[in-house]
Amino acid sequence: MSSPRYNLLAEDLEKRGVEIEGLKALLKQQHIETPSWGYGNSGTRFGVFAQTGAARNAPERLEDAATVHRFTGVAPTVALHIPWDKTDDWDGLKQYAADLGIGIGAINPNVFQDQEYKLGSVCNHDAEIRRLATDHMLECVEIMKVTGSKLLSLWFADGTNFPGQGNFRKRKRWMYKSLQEVYETLADDARMLIEYKFFEPAFYHTDLADWGTAYVMATKLGPKAQVLIDLGHHPQGTNIEYIVAYLIDEGQLGGFHFNCRKYADDDLTVGTINPQELFLIYTELVAAELDPDTETDIAYMIDQSHNLKPKVEASIQSVCNLQMAYARALIVDRHALADAQDAGEIIDAEQVLQRAYETDVSPLLEQVRLEIGRDPDPLMAYRKSGYFEKISAARVGGESQGWA
Repeated sequence: MSSPRYNLLAEDLEKRGVEIEGLKALLKQQHIETPSWGYGNSGTRFGVFAQTGAARNAPERLEDAATVHRFTGVAPTVALHIPWDKTDDWDGLKQYAADLGIGIGAINPNVFQDQEYKLGSVCNHDAEIRRLATDHMLECVEIMKVTGSKLLSLWFADGTNFPGQGNFRKRKRWMYKSLQEVYETLADDARMLIEYKFFEPAFYHTDLADWGTAYVMATKLGPKAQVLIDLGHHPQGTNIEYIVAYLIDEGQLGGFHFNCRKYADDDLTVGTINPQELFLIYTELVAAELDPDTETDIAYMIDQSHNLKPKVEASIQSVCNLQMAYARALIVDRHALADAQDAGEIIDAEQVLQRAYETDVSPLLEQVRLEIGRDPDPLMAYRKSGYFEKISAARVGGESQGWA
């Protein structure tokens, strides 16, 4: 059974040349990974803000991630952060995730929090600290092998705050040497995703400051290393969709961290400040996905802390925003766009994109959710489920693992 709103939209899309069943099939296959750290207490450099019902440890984070998947149907894996999610029983944690109906996704080493990393990790002037950071990454590779993860997601806070503080070229070589050692231990079907950030916490220079430095590092390491784009890690005004297209064409886009870059990092919900930018990014991702001559294997992941919003609700909202952007990108009239581009018709090309962006695809997403056995309104269904009341009563006291 379908709603009148969906029937009207389907009729309109068919007139545009959209094959509805194929469109729905792609939406049902969408895979968005949520982060374990999005479910626990978190904050900014000014402080950590506690929330009622926030997950205190890895099993509770898995429970929240599984709940998001239960209501959205497209979030079947959860990324882990080590040591925030560390356990003495990785086999048991993997099985618990499977029992909940989800899997373990990317493993994220933490080489920025400990006091030893005050002056950097793999780029530290002290060889013993570089060894400490490298050993931690090697530990994470072993965790990948036990949990079945295929992705090692790397972000480094390494950089300097003052002129003369560090030797740029030495630091570059130290980083490569460390990553090369880790790279060589990866399984043949595993990948290393290298993230970049132009500033913070380092303000004079950052050792992986932009997509170019990450690209060079990944290229030098080999085919199992690729670049990871984080929306929150760019200066205002950066054309991220261009970076997406460029890296795809080079075969070097391995992963995406979705959030919002309204301020320096990633604590804002994806799609809430500039949804059209998110649509344009997805337009490039879909263009590659639909191109039979382009190979893509992009991990779509959320990286948000949800400092102020309720944790699970914010995760559901984020997933729904990504579904919306993906659906709009899928209905872009690619033939009309190509014709306008080839003819140099600027206004026509822009209007092709605008027509897709302005289309209300919510009836389509509601129908897709019904067909995969989900409620058409995931957020309202979650609020009515009683899950928040349950975890609020259960998660009281005890020690919290993680940023808090």
